[in-house]
Amino acid sequence: MEFLKDIFGLLKERKKWWLLPIIVVLLLIGGLIMMSGGSAVAPFIYAIF
Repeated sequence: MEFLKDIFGLLKERKKWWLLPIIVVLLLIGGLIMMSGGSAVAPFIYAIF
């Protein structure tokens, strides 16, 4: 949680709000890969990337 606070603080301090959508998309893709790593859907997700 500390890491997310640091990232948000950096975005706020440096006024780099355009990075926020990129970070959110990367977190969603990472979560999708982690959640489907052991399921039957995994080969299809890996084929997309």
